[in-house]
Amino acid sequence: MRIISFILIGVLLVGCKKKDPPKLPQIAQLVAPQTNSECTTGESLNETTSRVEFQWMAADFVETYELRVTNLNTNVTQTISTLGLSAKLPLEKGAPFSWFVNTKNSQAAQITASETWRFYNAGSETTYPPFPPEILAPKSSESVFKDVNNEVVLDWKGSDIDNDIVGYEVYFSTETPPSTLIASPSAGDTVHKVSVVSGTVYYWRVIAKDGEDNTADSGIFSFKVL
Repeated sequence: MRIISFILIGVLLVGCKKKDPPKLPQIAQLVAPQTNSECTTGESLNETTSRVEFQWMAADFVETYELRVTNLNTNVTQTISTLGLSAKLPLEKGAPFSWFVNTKNSQAAQITASETWRFYNAGSETTYPPFPPEILAPKSSESVFKDVNNEVVLDWKGSDIDNDIVGYEVYFSTETPPSTLIASPSAGDTVHKVSVVSGTVYYWRVIAKDGEDNTADSGIFSFKVL
């Protein structure tokens, strides 16, 4: 009887043992094309297109890597899934792109995204416009609270492989597209406070300018003040 009791206790302990939680896929570290650079390694396919190879490092607990590459001029995204650590895609020459890698496995529902890098695909250009300004806050369609001064801070980031951004134009209004120029900050100033009213939706955009009069548009973003 004592032996049987020990066996039953052992079965119960095994049955009650908690399962280990699924291992979440870890972040892939990007390698190439490098961020804020001109990619000159593409294989030319024709006058307008070249095939670019993307590379990243292996991440733990990953079964599948998903590469996502977006043309920043057209907002068209190409996606490819692979088991390997590289993938090639045809890209427009002379255009700006952003890219990142999602990591996945079959044990976890969560998808983990890498950093997002930006680059220009080499073309016939000798200089390049700035990258479209990256809106940091408020994010598009976000609901935000105003501060004690009834203001909200607009925050963005600019970058240019030629490092010759000279300034920005900030457009802001309650109509879209926003056509009211409210500020023209210099290259080192990427925040601006605006007066707002609760319950109102606002639209804004930022245009970056470089030393050769090239421009880049962030696109239109909106937010609602609570």
